[in-house]
Amino acid sequence: MTNIVVAFHSGYGNTERAARAVAAGAGADLVRVDTIDAGGWSLLDAADAVVFGCPTYMGGPSAPFKAFADATSGIYANRSWQDKLAAGFTNSGSLNGDKLATLQYLAQFAAQHGMQWAPLGLGSVAENRLGAYLGLMTQSADGVTDPADLAAAESFGARLRLLAARWTGSLTAVSR
Repeated sequence: MTNIVVAFHSGYGNTERAARAVAAGAGADLVRVDTIDAGGWSLLDAADAVVFGCPTYMGGPSAPFKAFADATSGIYANRSWQDKLAAGFTNSGSLNGDKLATLQYLAQFAAQHGMQWAPLGLGSVAENRLGAYLGLMTQSADGVTDPADLAAAESFGARLRLLAARWTGSLTAVSR
């Protein structure tokens, strides 16, 4: 059994919808990083895999997510997240919205912690409507998240569940 945590910030509820879909697919716990408490930090410490998610605001991660990332400097210094599996997702109102910059930030954040990054891994246009591969991108135009993006989020979560099981040795063979 693997422990997966989705650590996210959502300003208007759109990113939270994606976080819930990823968590449903992964069988993961959810931790809101803007209201994180000791219990949330404990979940992250015990996790085998952490999925980071935040909205893209002004071409980068939201300020509350960045504050969370900055608060992990002690974890960085202790290398407590070294060799955990990591992945990420972001949401914005437009098709692009410079979401790639946010995914790059999340991947770099994970790399600084010594985590192993898992890309989206969904290849077809039907699965990956926005064509991202570094992580999951979702779009919420007028406050409505595209249903195809939520389906991709759940598939991404299921993929991460399998990767985490492989990573921890809980699963020796996975058929696709």
